[in-house]
Amino acid sequence: MEGILLLDKPQGITSFDCIRILRRKLGIRKMGHAGTLDPMATGLMIIGVGEGTKKLHEFLKLDKTYEAEILLGIRTDTGDITGKALESQNIEITKYQNNEIAQALRSMVGKLLLPVPAYSAIKRGGEALYKKARRGETVDAPVKTMEVRSAEFLGMSSLANTDGRQCLLKVRFDVTSGTYIRSLAEELGRRLGVPATLAALRRTRIGIFKVEDAQQL
Repeated sequence: MEGILLLDKPQGITSFDCIRILRRKLGIRKMGHAGTLDPMATGLMIIGVGEGTKKLHEFLKLDKTYEAEILLGIRTDTGDITGKALESQNIEITKYQNNEIAQALRSMVGKLLLPVPAYSAIKRGGEALYKKARRGETVDAPVKTMEVRSAEFLGMSSLANTDGRQCLLKVRFDVTSGTYIRSLAEELGRRLGVPATLAALRRTRIGIFKVEDAQQL
């Protein structure tokens, strides 16, 4: 598609960092993207170049697929492992059976009313929540309807660290636009009766576009 670039975002930089790098590489100033990824996340971004920026609105509401690693045994203020631990618990991998996890995931398919992560770009009082959270302010995170089209359990492993033993789940989610995977990670933990947080995230699909067709930065 003319004016549209598919990018496989690397870990550790922001979505706008990708734009800055591409502007230098391509020598083109007019550029934007359809949907951000957190710095810790990797995977597919749709970049509009030149006149392609006018098409970006077409991609904002498309369904998406994510592959997530969810850490059982810890809950953080950001909803992922970059944040401060609010709750922790030792988890033995033998406590869970594959069918129990798969059943919990199946129960999440459909529309869910879940709290938005405190560290998100949703605005309250004209200011993004993450800005308030970073200042240490108490954030009254709103709840919103999120929709899971499908949820597939891909496997689990144990993760030993200084805090004890924790369990890492690998899950694939097909979701509608506006669904926060950090919220889904915490909800899965609630359904399993333990704290949980997002450990890694990769976006593999936006609508008909797949990360396999994307270019490396």
